[in-house]
Amino acid sequence: MHFVVDESTGMAVVEYLRNAAHDVLSVAEAMSQANDDKIIDRAVQEGRIIITNDKDFGELIFRSGKAHHGVLLLRLRDESPANRVRMVKAVTEQYATRLAGSFTVVTEGLVRVRRAIQPL
Repeated sequence: MHFVVDESTGMAVVEYLRNAAHDVLSVAEAMSQANDDKIIDRAVQEGRIIITNDKDFGELIFRSGKAHHGVLLLRLRDESPANRVRMVKAVTEQYATRLAGSFTVVTEGLVRVRRAIQPL
């Protein structure tokens, strides 16, 4: 799969996904301090699912109707890099076919996959 990993999510997730043979664009490496609109635009252009901890992406997609290729929002109590990797691993393995075009919210106890208004 193709992902954009937001700076808020961290390099441990980037490294895990790359080691798992996914195509990963790290915002920290390629677009440092880019605003959310630019991140979404690049993700759409390149057919990438955004992985983030930033709730502002939900605002842009659901309230502003911004088109996207998919968002995976981590809302974790344990924000440690190890837990982020564990949750991303579980979701990408169990929900792989449902992530593109969806807004997926992940907590330690729940995964909610919701088709958004303007998926591509």
